[in-house]
Amino acid sequence: MISIEEMQRMVREGVPLAGAWGVEVLAAADGAATLRLPHREDLLRPGGTVSGPALMGLADVAMWAALLSLTSGVDESLTANLSITFLRPPAPRAVIAEARVIKKGRTLSYGEVLLRSEGDEAPCAHVTTSWAAAPRRRA
Repeated sequence: MISIEEMQRMVREGVPLAGAWGVEVLAAADGAATLRLPHREDLLRPGGTVSGPALMGLADVAMWAALLSLTSGVDESLTANLSITFLRPPAPRAVIAEARVIKKGRTLSYGEVLLRSEGDEAPCAHVTTSWAAAPRRRA
């Protein structure tokens, strides 16, 4: 099992934007991951809600962490599809992403992510996503 510290390092190295945003890995094991996007003024849109691109980015990174938790940290798959449904405006505070792999295939994996404002039970967005295995590089 990968430690939280190691997963944090892999996520921030693999997706530098996650590091720039301060994304934190709270848990990652057995095909599930929980990540936290801290409150940042530069990620808000007019009206004080967290921007859609920030929410989509968080969801994408959370799913990758969930996949990494199944592969001992070796996963070069790529997002093939990401569909997000915004359910309500997130509060202007940290956002929690709870990702889970529903199906891990050899060439295609599928999962979902629930996004919540920290401290809220009701989700602000629901994401479904599929990931395709990256083609092997030739030597």
